[in-house]
Amino acid sequence: MTPPPPKVAFVGAGSVKFTAELIRDMLHHPELKDLSIALYDVDPDRLATAERLARRTVEVMGARGAVEAHTDRRRALDGAAYVVNTVQVGMHAATLTDFDVPARYGLPQTIGDTLGIGGIFRALRTIPVLLDVAGDMADVCPEAWLLNYTNPMAMLCQAVSTAHPELHVVGLCHSIQHTTRHLAELVGVPFEDITYLGAGMNHQSFILRFERDGESLYPLLDERIAREPELARRARVEIYRRIGYFPTESGEHTVEYVPWFLRDAGERERLRIPVGEYVRRSERTQARYERTRADVDAGWTIDTKPGVEYAAEIVHSIQTGQPRVIYATVRNDNLIDGLPEQVAVEVPCLVDDNGVLPVRVGALPPQCAALNRSFANVCDLTVAAALEGRRDHVLHAAILDPHTASTLTLDRIAALVDEMLEAHRGLLPEALAA
Repeated sequence: MTPPPPKVAFVGAGSVKFTAELIRDMLHHPELKDLSIALYDVDPDRLATAERLARRTVEVMGARGAVEAHTDRRRALDGAAYVVNTVQVGMHAATLTDFDVPARYGLPQTIGDTLGIGGIFRALRTIPVLLDVAGDMADVCPEAWLLNYTNPMAMLCQAVSTAHPELHVVGLCHSIQHTTRHLAELVGVPFEDITYLGAGMNHQSFILRFERDGESLYPLLDERIAREPELARRARVEIYRRIGYFPTESGEHTVEYVPWFLRDAGERERLRIPVGEYVRRSERTQARYERTRADVDAGWTIDTKPGVEYAAEIVHSIQTGQPRVIYATVRNDNLIDGLPEQVAVEVPCLVDDNGVLPVRVGALPPQCAALNRSFANVCDLTVAAALEGRRDHVLHAAILDPHTASTLTLDRIAALVDEMLEAHRGLLPEALAA
């Protein structure tokens, strides 16, 4: 008897365009044309738009799988082999709070979704929702792979793997794909000719090897930077020059994870740091959704060119056994030396019909490991605050955050945390909102 086609459930399917792009990438593989697609979102308008666009994508890609939309999460998850999470708890209103309140205290932020005050509170309001998803998965699809795209990646993956160690939890980002392609362009070498190794924590990994035919390409990068002084006006180029390994995340993210740049107006100008950038992106995303909804209603033409996201590659490799190497965020089970085992790290992974198998990296360069440890401290305390309902750990996370601690006094940080807890009261667990 032929087994039923695998089911992919999208939680937070109201991220309409991204959901459709992931579906397109999956259906690009002939072996996945029969995929069953289940969509879930708490916003009925976004869910309806996502359903229309998903059905249109399936049609254009010549696929045969069914598309279902659910307002009941457990029904969407029931029997799923893969669960793609893209939820954003609180949406644009919560983002404004994450930026506006710290700004009143003199704490500038750029993205605010991974570390810092914005990252801490994004985690605190998202972890309970994601743990509810994980609990449903444990009941109705315990063997499924949870493919998480939501930030803060390291905190969310650590929380789920701690609360539900029996589940398969994988965090997916595009930092390493995009960074290595960008580096290839900078040194003028075709990407296909490059071999590389990256590792660390999501949004703070480092390209440890960057080679062609076994020869390091970093000298070519150094030459390019020396020829073009404007390249040195990028925060992650500045970090590369100081520590010797190129960071995998964009400068507007990277500056929030270290104490050196955002606090100083001169550095913000020199490195062209876009304070408040995520608020502008969020506003554009809101407007783009309205345009997308109108385009879908008008019979919008679907772009069939595949992207570089890892979710489709994971599904294809597990279903077919075709081996691939990807980068993913997973629990640090003896993967990177010197980082706590409970934290989530970003490492290369082999994917085939055995699943996603992380590759041990071992020791990082000590300066990279040290930066990761300061990152991990904030993650560890934020996850503890969420899982244990500890308000004091929210403060502990904030006072150990590199950027926050370099900018505000302890009293100001404490007052800011109290105001943020009150501002997000309706989105936080009762123990933290009390």
